[in-house]
Amino acid sequence: MVVGTVFRGGSYMDGLLSTKVKVDGDDATEKILNMVKKSKHLSQLQCIMLDGIAVAGFNVIDIKKLNKLTGLPVIVITRKKPNMKKIIRALKKANEKNKKSENEVKKKLAMIKKAGNVHEVELKNKKIYFQCSGISEEKAREIIRLSSSHALVPEPIRIAHLIASGIVLGESRGRA
Repeated sequence: MVVGTVFRGGSYMDGLLSTKVKVDGDDATEKILNMVKKSKHLSQLQCIMLDGIAVAGFNVIDIKKLNKLTGLPVIVITRKKPNMKKIIRALKKANEKNKKSENEVKKKLAMIKKAGNVHEVELKNKKIYFQCSGISEEKAREIIRLSSSHALVPEPIRIAHLIASGIVLGESRGRA
């Protein structure tokens, strides 16, 4: 399940969106695209923030395509700097488990690399990392700072994580 929250800055939640995606699948980009484009909140949206480049295991999101087809900047947030060697190992393991071809691994790795450079931003004396599409590094950094009002990660991501884990697990847990 993917949950999206619509926020004004980092303090006021205006709406909630959700969609279902396949675990380790390849439908996340299309599902998120449809969720956003069909939303009554579309005209209010200033950007799309994602908690990582993949959802539901390794269902990788093509942020360049999402940016192009929505016309909205996309910012991907991670607490830890991505380690490509670990990502490749985990992706191969997931594909073996799901009996998918080596081409699937290559396709997903290409999307991850296509997302661009990983940048860092310091918040509350700690670093988080981001990739972005359709927005400058500095503007993305500014949005991250403005929307990180209560925690290290932006409030829209933090609240979406709480809601999604509460629905999927029966109780919210952990950090986004």
